[in-house]
Parts: sequence; structure tokens; C-alpha cells
Amino acid sequence: MIIRFQKLVLKNFKSHRDLVVEFGDLTKISGDNAKGKSSIPEAISWTLYGTDVLGSKLQKETEPTPVNYDFDELKVELLLTVDEKQILLARGIHKGKAKFWINDVPSKATEFDQLVSSMFDKDIFLSLYNPSYFPSLHWETQRKLILQYVTVPANKEVLAQMPATQADKLTDLLKKNSLTDLEKIHRENKTNQDKAYIAAQSRTKTLQEQLQRLPDVQVDVIAAKAEIEKLYKQIREVEIITDSAGETNRKYNGLQVKIQSLQEQITASAQKWPSLRDEVIEDTCRTCKRPLDEESVDAVKADKEQRKGQYQANHKALVDQRKALELELAKMEYIDVSEQVEKIRELGQLKQKFEDAIRSHSQSQQLEQQIIQAKTDEEATLASRNESVFILDAIKAFLAKEAEMQATKVQELFTTLSIRLFKQNKGDGELKPDFEIEMDGKAYRKLSLSESIRAGLELRDVLSQQSGIVAPCFVDNAESITRFTQPNGQLMTCRVVAGQELKIETEEETR
Repeated sequence: MIIRFQKLVLKNFKSHRDLVVEFGDLTKISGDNAKGKSSIPEAISWTLYGTDVLGSKLQKETEPTPVNYDFDELKVELLLTVDEKQILLARGIHKGKAKFWINDVPSKATEFDQLVSSMFDKDIFLSLYNPSYFPSLHWETQRKLILQYVTVPANKEVLAQMPATQADKLTDLLKKNSLTDLEKIHRENKTNQDKAYIAAQSRTKTLQEQLQRLPDVQVDVIAAKAEIEKLYKQIREVEIITDSAGETNRKYNGLQVKIQSLQEQITASAQKWPSLRDEVIEDTCRTCKRPLDEESVDAVKADKEQRKGQYQANHKALVDQRKALELELAKMEYIDVSEQVEKIRELGQLKQKFEDAIRSHSQSQQLEQQIIQAKTDEEATLASRNESVFILDAIKAFLAKEAEMQATKVQELFTTLSIRLFKQNKGDGELKPDFEIEMDGKAYRKLSLSESIRAGLELRDVLSQQSGIVAPCFVDNAESITRFTQPNGQLMTCRVVAGQELKIETEEETR
């Protein structure tokens, strides 16, 4: 794309009431200070973007309205060609309101801005137009503008420059995941495995301590189980005896309990006999105290005799039951099995010792297996963690090599300038994106005015070559630089000449 300025018309723009500038391949603007030299290049950026040449919006105190004379309308017209297609753009201010024209047709601000942005990117155009614009941008924007025209090295190119072990590993992994995803995966895995490895070590230690606390028992499990079986049989043989005796003894004890219960009933019955036996037959009614007739007295006597007979029958039945049980008990014999019980206890204790030994042996074996598994898990966790560390180191090496190759590509674009695209973190040594312009070992911000102009011109020419856009360029303070390579495209220079009125010369006029 070739952009050329043909004519600029300023009406009431700052100090210029009515100025027409015809542009050639070289346009020289000179004059003393405050003669309106810088207003000419600024009028172009204001027309296109409403900004100064550094891309800053004009505030009220710096807006381009005249301050030393009255005016009715402010207007700037720029006639330019873009790839030989002519277009007339104009911006103005009328009664405090912005006005826009495209090829003399009044337009809306959005329509105007869309047309300008469709022709060329603002940052690229202003970087080509004003050599001081690019260095004024944020470093991230500067970096983006430079790198958007530099091809990133292909993965194969980078991998070919890396150690074989790292290259082979990444080659396989990059078939499934991007480098960014790989880094996320293995950073997360490393973090998780770091924690898991600490937990695995702790588990191994805990199991080993549990094993150390178990008694050191050496046992032949097969022989011990045979002894347990033998002792079990012996216990069962003795238990047969105690079980048989137990049934007899339970009956014997049951009879004793029954006899005791009957004896208690007989004793209680005997205590009731005296009061029944000595009961007095009254001849008067106990309630109304009237004398009873003979028939009634006989009835009371008969009732007493009947109750005495019933008592004697019941008492005799209890005594007979007791005697019968005593006879049955006399025929039985209580069997003493205390010797057998002690034998069972001794055999049980011996059997328990063998069982405890087997249990301890089993616990030891189980813990030993758990320790083996824990160590295996520990080793697997460490291996996974180390694998991620290796991959992360390989990614770091890849990025470093890619940065080195990319920086080399960028650096090859420049002749006198050095460009730094990355900086190394002090903490972890990782490369982080950066952008720094240097000339002769000095950072751009430390360059003199003439050095900064030369640096800016080299930067804008690199951007022009890489973007394929040839745009006009203006050099302010041209008197401060004695020599520089003329940039491609049209050139405007602004030079201070003491005591001189504003003067504009084109290349054709100086021939």
C-alpha cells in the first residue's frame, strides 16, 4: 500500500487563518519558533484521528481553535491517495460541534472513522508518519506491532535446536496437546504430586513404625495351626464331660431351689395355724352387736371347722411335696467339675498363645506388604512428579530457544538498533515478554534528540518494510540532526530558522 499526501488546506487551524500546503516527495517546513511549523503535521493527524502527532486526544486547552483572532469555522482538508485512489477527507469545528466530510460530502463521525480505519491501522500509520510515535507506545503495543509481521519459528525448527531427550519428549506430547496446555497440565500435576509425595512418604513412615511396635514373633504357622487344632479337640473332650455334668448339676440345683421355696411356704403356713386354731366363737354379731341365735352360732362353728380342715389339707400337701422332692434329691449326686473347668482354662490359654502368634505374624506380613505397596506408590508419585519437572524444563527450554530464534529474526531487520523481546526473571530464571529499544548500548529513553530521531526513523522503516505500507513521514526538529537516511515514501521536515517567517518548500521547487 502506498499512501501519499497531495494537498493540505488549513482554515482557522491554530495560527493559520488560511494556509494551503502542496506536498512533494520532500517538503521542507522552516521558520522561527511560534510560526506554526508543527501545526502543519499536527493538522494531518487531527484530520484523520482528532489527535496530535503522538495520538493523544486534544484537550480544550490544546484544541486547534485559534486564540489570537476571531473565526467563524475551523476546518482542515487533506487530499491524499491510497494506492493511487484519491480521497478528500475533512474535519472541522463549527459552533463547538465537530463536523466531518468525505469527498466534500458531510458525514457522520462513525462513518468517517470507519473509512479511515478501513484504509490503514492507526498505530501503524502514526508509527510510519511520526518517528517519535512508536517509542511513545506502551512496550506491549510496541512488541505486538513488531512481532505481527515476524513469523514465529515453527515447532520443528525450535525442536531441531534442542537437546534430543527434550526434543523427543515434546515431539510426542505436542501431537496431542498444545505447548500452553502441556504447561498447564504438568504444572498442575507437579503441584499435586509434590503434595502426594509428602503424603506417601508419611504413610510409609507410619506403616514402618507400626511394624516396629509389633512383637518380634518367629512362628511356624502350619505347626501352630496344627497345635491349635489339637488343643481344640482336647478342650472339646473335656467340655463333653462338663456339659454332661452340667445337666445333672442344673437338675440338682433346681431341686434344691424348689425344696427351699416349699420350705418357705410351709413356714409361712405354720405361722397362720395358731390364729386359726385359737379363733374364739362369738355369740353376738360383730357388726350390730346383737346376740346370735343358736342356729347362727352353729353355722359360725361349722365355718371355722371347715377352714381348719382346708388349712390342714393345704399344709399337708406342701409338706408332702417337699418330702417327695427331698427323696428325689437324695437319689442324686452333685458332680464337681472344677478340675475339668481349670483344665479347659489352661488349654484355652495355650491355644490363645498360638493364635496370638499367628495373628502377630499375619499383621507383620500384612504391614510388610502395605509398606512395599506404599514404597511403590511413593516411587510412582516421585516418577510422575519428576516426569512433569522434566517436561516443564523442556517447555522452558523450548520457549527460551523459540525466543532466541524469534529475537534473532527481529534483530536481523535492524542495522543500528538492538531490540530486546524478553527478560529473565531473577527468581525462577524464566523468560518473560518484554520490549526495549537500544542504540549503541543505550536505552531509547536515554538517547539524545538526534539519536532518538535516527532510531525512530529506522524503526518506522522496518515497520514499513514488514507491513508493506509506504506512508509519508515527517521529521520534527530537523535542525538537530545533521545526517540521516531518508525514509521511504514522502518526507516532511520541520526546521527552526531564527528570525525567519514560515516557509514551505517542495522538492520540485528546490530543483
